[in-house]
Parts: sequence; structure tokens; C-alpha cells
Amino acid sequence: MSVSHSTDSFLPTTAAEVAARGWEQPDVIFVSGDAYVDHPSFAAALLGRSLEAAGFKVAVLAQPDWKSADAWRAMGPPRLFYAVSAGNMDSMINHYTANRKRRNEDAYSPGGAIERRPDRATNVYAQRCREAFKEVPIVIGGVEASLRRIAHYDWWSEKVRPSVLASTKADLLGYGMGERTICEVARRLDAGESARDLRDMRGVAYLLGGKEELPDHFSEMGETVALPSFEEVQSDGVAFATMTRLLHHETNPLNAKRLTQDPGGGALVINPPPLALEEAELDAAYDQPFTRRPHPSYADTIPAWEMIRDSVTIMRGCFGGCTFCSITMHQGRAIQSRSKESILKEVEALAAQPDFKGNISDLGGPTANMYRMRCSKPEVEKVCRRLSCVHPTVCKLLDTDHAPTVELLREAREVDGVKRVHVASGIRMDLAANEDEYLEEMAAHHVSGHLKVAPEHVSEDVLNNMKKPPVDSFDEFAERFLAASARAGKEQYLVPYFIASHPGSGVEEMIDLAVFLKARGYKPLQVQDFIPAPMDVATCMHFTGLDPMTMKPVKTVQRLSDRKVQRALMQFFLPENWFTVRRALVEAGREDLIGSGRECLIPSNPPKEAIAARRRAADAKLRGGGKKRGGARPRSKGRSGGSARG
Repeated sequence: MSVSHSTDSFLPTTAAEVAARGWEQPDVIFVSGDAYVDHPSFAAALLGRSLEAAGFKVAVLAQPDWKSADAWRAMGPPRLFYAVSAGNMDSMINHYTANRKRRNEDAYSPGGAIERRPDRATNVYAQRCREAFKEVPIVIGGVEASLRRIAHYDWWSEKVRPSVLASTKADLLGYGMGERTICEVARRLDAGESARDLRDMRGVAYLLGGKEELPDHFSEMGETVALPSFEEVQSDGVAFATMTRLLHHETNPLNAKRLTQDPGGGALVINPPPLALEEAELDAAYDQPFTRRPHPSYADTIPAWEMIRDSVTIMRGCFGGCTFCSITMHQGRAIQSRSKESILKEVEALAAQPDFKGNISDLGGPTANMYRMRCSKPEVEKVCRRLSCVHPTVCKLLDTDHAPTVELLREAREVDGVKRVHVASGIRMDLAANEDEYLEEMAAHHVSGHLKVAPEHVSEDVLNNMKKPPVDSFDEFAERFLAASARAGKEQYLVPYFIASHPGSGVEEMIDLAVFLKARGYKPLQVQDFIPAPMDVATCMHFTGLDPMTMKPVKTVQRLSDRKVQRALMQFFLPENWFTVRRALVEAGREDLIGSGRECLIPSNPPKEAIAARRRAADAKLRGGGKKRGGARPRSKGRSGGSARG
């Protein structure tokens, strides 16, 4: 049974819907690269409803035709400002694979259709806002803006780009999760302040023109750290690594300093990060009257909504500090948890919907078992500059009690109408391994046959580069989880995720990973291929060949052909990978892994599927005129510092 809603239940998305509300114009227009789904997992809905609760009139311009400003003009100008976001994902990661090939689906578009948003959507949308109504302030935000707030290496163009503020000419950039920021912007503009007056806010960045002076409040906000300039980081790898280290050490909002950078004229100013939301603030954001449905104008379903429609977010943030992950740089390091009452209220509302089938697909967040975990010593947290609370060891001051999570899970599955509560967002193994009650609870009630975990690799060097625990922790956790499943009378399995081509991972390390997978009977059907996302520590390693925290060399994989080898080694069991795997094993001197022995990765002779795949590849190459794609290294004179490459 489907549930229909009138457009009155949603934020307006067209001029006609605005007029139907009796409005002359919206106060804020949220421009988004995603389809409009009124679900708290979608940024436009979460922020739009927060603004609405604060008394503002909000409209959503979702996936507008960006080839002209006509869609912007049709909606009319907002009274206060445009809020611009590329969507829930960076538009380039949304569009392209790790091999820079165009993806064939956009999960945030109706029917999964591609081409519904432009590359570098924040840039394009902001330019169209300015073209349509140049006097209206523009505030950019979302993941794409957060990760591109300073000079950054761009994997897709293979060059360093300046802050997205330089290309968008936006009045303000709000980074991080934006409920508090966007509401403060609206209130202050509504009170008659200008966009320039808002430069004293936490969690914002802005550009000063060449002749602009620093604002009066500048000296009152504490110390300032000057980052190497855009010109320096473009040409000098050491300067780029220095910039990355300085940035990441100023991410704790309790002690972070303001940052400045010369973007190539004028000055980029990044104020300290926003403070973590209090429980009541986070509850208020999620307690809004979401329909939990796509806007009625969409004829086709939206894949991302199908995946999360029956999920409930319980927390945000992550203190893991994984170098390849952008969560910390956007959501923050401090865990921000909703109250149990707010979460159960959402579960009850979900269970009451006529088309709910009884199964909550996920009760979690970035890491499901970090719920309510914080530093046990606020006075220490206030001065701490550690980038990970769990690496190289779990901090002794970290409160890792799983009891609140266990209690929440038990009460959620007792809600009328709920049959099962799944935990699908993955858990941190080194936190859960010794939590017997939590493991028993998970194995007995909250795993639908498979539990996602992320050991990522087996090499000690690679894991250190990732800030992940040794692979022994995976073996220990696997043993304890399987034992708990057996006690629950269930046959359940772990789904481990591993990454290919991460900095530090060469052919030898990938062979070790393949041997590990073979010994434990794992056959990953999908391969996570490292994507150098803007501003990540691992991206700095990839681009410069340096660990920015130690300035020691790190070997990296630059050519697309070498990345293909690493993927093939992780999927050594696929017949079509036989020739690639054999060549890698021979070149590495590991012929002992070729043959019929129990530890061998591939047989001595190619299977017929491998020969057929090779023939198809050769035919395709002939049809394509023998053109080769990819493989160019980023051009930077700054690879000084003795970078080593595998």
C-alpha cells in the first residue's frame, strides 16, 4: 500500500506552490543537486525544516536545469538568501568512479537518472543564483563546499584548485552540519544585518577582496594560523603537506584557531568550527514533521530514498580519524547523539505509517556503536589535539560504554508494529570486540545474516597510514561475533570491506591481502577503490607522497593501470583477472602462489573464461582505435621530500 501526500505537506518547489501558500516570496531558497525527499537523511529537508521551525518561509529548487538561469528566475528571488548545496555527496564523487569513468546511476535522482546535476555543482548553482538575482546573498554549504573550503587537490582534473569560494564568489561558506549555522544566518539577515556582518560566525569561511581590511572582530576571535598560499601548495608538495597538517590540527572546535590563506589575491578566512549541537538541538532538528517521502512530482522512485526510507539516524560525527574518510571533516569529531526519547518517537511514527512492513533497515549513523560516546574528561577534551581517539590505541579517557546503545536497541524493537531492527551502517570492531552484552544483543536480534565491518587492509604500514587498528582486531572480533551468533542459534557472517590503491599499498601489500582473503574464504564481489577526496589526509599522501603528520615518504599508486592490478589482486578468484594476477605474482617473485596448492591464488593454466575475456578486451581496443586512457600523474613540482611510489 502506498501513501500519497499533497504538495501542501512538503516545502514548496515551484512558483505555483509558493503562490499556493499565499507567499509573495520565500525567505530562503535552498538550491540542491539532489531530488527533494522530505526525509531527515536528505540535507535540503533537514535544513529546510529547521528553518521552517524557526519561522522562515523556505522553498526548495531541486535539481534545476543549470544550463541557464531560467529556473532560478521562474521561482523568483528569496527575500533573505540562497542556500546552495551540491547535495548529500560531492558532485564529482557522485558522477565518477575511482577510475574517472562516468557512473551509470545517480542514486539521488528520480529513476537513478544521470545528468540531473552538473559537475562541480556548487560552482554552477552559485553562478546561476548570481546571474538571476545578483543582489541576493549566496551562502554555499554541504559536503562539497565543506571539503573544498581551502586549496585542495582535485583527483578528477589532477591539479590543485583554490577554495570553492574563489570560483563561486559566494558571500559566505558554511562548513559542517548546518542546522545552527543556516538558522543564525537567516535570523541575522532578517534583523537587517548584511552578509559581511556575518563574518564573525563560527563554522563559516569568506573571502576578503584585495582592498578589504580585516573586520573589527578579527582580533577578538583568538589566534590565527596562516596556511601556505594557494600558489605555494600548487607547486610545492611540502607546502601542501604542511597546509594539510595545520588544517587537521585545527578541527577541535573547543580549541581550534582561525585559518587564513592567500587564494591568489585577497585573503581566505576560515573561522573556527561550529560547536557540537546539544542533545536538545539535535532532537529538535529530527523532530520536525517530515513526510519521509519524495515530493509528489516525481514519477520515478529515488534509489537513495529506497535504501534509507525505513532507517533512523541516532547520532552524527566520528572520532575514528580514518585518513581516507571525510566524515570527521564535515560532521565533526565529537559524537552528537539524539536522546532515546526522540529516537523512539521517530521509530513509533515510522511504525505507524500504513506502508511500513515492520523492519527498520538501520538504526545507526556513521558508526552505529559510537552512540553517546564522548571524552570522560571535558577539561582534557577542551585542549586535546589528537586526530583519532582510537588510533594507535583507544584513548583511556574515551567513554566506550555500549549500555546506552543496548538499551536503545531493546526498546526500539519493542515498539508496536516493529518486527525487526537492523543495524546496517557498520560498527567499529575495536570498540565492540570486548563488549559481550552488545555482541550477544547484535547477534541475536539486529543482524540480518550479514554484519558490515571495515578492516580495510592487512598490511601494518597501510593500516597505520589509514589510522586503522591491526588486522588481528578483525580476527578477534570475527571469532567473538561468530561465537555469539552460534549461541543465538544463527548462521551469520561478516561482510568485511577492504580498500585497494590506498597510500602505502603496493603490489606486495595487495598480494598479502589476497592471501589473507583466500585463507579465510572471503570473495569480495565489490572492490572499494581509494578515491582521493578533497582535503583528506590520505589524499595529501596520494598527491605529495608524504605523510603530512610525519613528513615521511609514502608510496602511492598513480597510474590507472596500476590501480587495475590492485583491484584484480583483491578479486584474484575471478577467471577474467587471471592474466593480470599472474603477471603481478611473477613480477613480485611470488610464483609460489600459482598452481594447485591450497594456498595458491590462481591455477597454473588460464581458465577458458580468462582467455575469452582477454579476447574481448583486445577486440574492444581495436574498435576504439587503440586509444589509451588515464594514467597521467598529477603535475606538481612539489614532490620534493623523497616521495616513494609503488
